[in-house]
Amino acid sequence: MPEPLTFPAGFLWGAATSAYQIEGAVREDGRTPSIWDTFSHTPGRTDGGDTGDVAVEHYHRYRDDVALMARLGLSAYRFSVSWSRVQPTGRGPAVQRGLDFYRRLVDELLSQGIEPALTLYHWDLPQELEDAGGWPARETAYRFAEYAGLVAEALGDRVESWITLNEPWCSAFLGYGSGVHAPGRTDPAAALHAAHHLNLAHGLGTQALRAALPARARVAVSLNSAVVRAVSQGPGDLDARRRIDNLANGVFHGPMLHGAYPADLLADTARITDWSCVREGDLATVHQPLDALGLNYYTPALVSAAPEGGSSRADGHGASEHSPWPGAEDVAFHQTPGERTEMGWTIDPTGLHELIMRYTREAPGLPLYVTENGAACDDKPDAEGRVHDPERIAYLRGHLAAVRRALTDGADVRGYYLWSLLDNFEWAYGYSKRFGAVYVDYETQVRTPKSSAEWYAAVARAGSLAE
Repeated sequence: MPEPLTFPAGFLWGAATSAYQIEGAVREDGRTPSIWDTFSHTPGRTDGGDTGDVAVEHYHRYRDDVALMARLGLSAYRFSVSWSRVQPTGRGPAVQRGLDFYRRLVDELLSQGIEPALTLYHWDLPQELEDAGGWPARETAYRFAEYAGLVAEALGDRVESWITLNEPWCSAFLGYGSGVHAPGRTDPAAALHAAHHLNLAHGLGTQALRAALPARARVAVSLNSAVVRAVSQGPGDLDARRRIDNLANGVFHGPMLHGAYPADLLADTARITDWSCVREGDLATVHQPLDALGLNYYTPALVSAAPEGGSSRADGHGASEHSPWPGAEDVAFHQTPGERTEMGWTIDPTGLHELIMRYTREAPGLPLYVTENGAACDDKPDAEGRVHDPERIAYLRGHLAAVRRALTDGADVRGYYLWSLLDNFEWAYGYSKRFGAVYVDYETQVRTPKSSAEWYAAVARAGSLAE
């Protein structure tokens, strides 16, 4: 029999969620609308007109959800804070009723021996800040830093693991480029300016966290860095890969990890913006020392130079007449071969290994966490009410094996967060896609762990992956 693939002692076995996707209670205890409230209530923006108004009622069911996490043997839980629940206008003092919810949640986690990992921003900008310009406006970065300080002052005595932003690429390029995410704007220059101001927010927010948190606290960011592959080794296809890699990865890790934007990114986008939004001192502010880097991975991208007769965009980021790739609108995206999830995303664990090893080289000495990885499946209860999802088990097994291989190859990976703990509101897809290891009946809110949850619990308890 082959030896099991054992993970290091202290490796974190976690699951992840985000506030708007699970909390509900959108009008309670002083919370005001975020851009996702506005977007989801706009006809035609989400599948079936679904909204996060109720979601899965985590705001009222968090104790039961934490008990479920404990039963599944999770050692860590990554959640996000709703900015408009804590600071409803995006300015001024915090609302203590909003902070009290997160205090209770964190205390419940700690009582069960589960490490909280707090994400400050998972896409739900207060609507008042969007009305004032949103992420394309520089002021939003300063408002984020103020918000970060408020949360740190309230929870810094309880939480040691902090993440500034989740997937800023989605916030900038899906929110302001293709418009398939909130706030639904379609302006290439605004998307690039949003990217810079999200970078600036990360830097200013990190400074605010350092000023308010104890020395033991760890600060990170979670990037959905893409694994971009070329259809061929031809010069046109390789250049297409370079351009998309810069827009997916270099635009964020360049300034965050190295203190500069890639020069060819600036040249590629010069016809869209002169980048005057980057002011003196900004790059030094963005380039803050980090304690860890979070990597979110689902599927690789396959690109080529535009074929004759026009381009195609099977990039997996929703249907829109507008591209989320400013300056690279002519690059063609192709469906990678292989089995797919319900999102239409190809299952390829080699991409996760490739991503981890890339950042092992990009940021030597910086601990890495897989802060999101998972699959949407067509989950349905059987006649006995059980939910069997062997496809998700196979997905997780393959990707955890890729993490273990990266560890063998010298990567410093400290933990893995399955996306997602619960079925939930899946952004523009509404409730039509299920990523959860736990099935949620949206009519009754009853939670049922799927086969994958029990499988993952066994792996977490053993700290190893049987071949």
